[in-house]
Amino acid sequence: MCELNAVLVRGGERELIMESVTRIVVDGDSVELTGIFGDNKIVSGLIKEVDFTKGETLIIGK
Repeated sequence: MCELNAVLVRGGERELIMESVTRIVVDGDSVELTGIFGDNKIVSGLIKEVDFTKGETLIIGK
């Protein structure tokens, strides 16, 4: 299974907000993340990049 770490970027600062993300749903300017154990988190922002070689997705915070 392919899992990603979600990193929130605000003002040049990077913050790991969730590990082992298995599902990402974008709705306007909100991003819903679901983890491997079914845990959910909704953040305000836009996806900038998904990099499977690094295992991370970058979300630019609003």
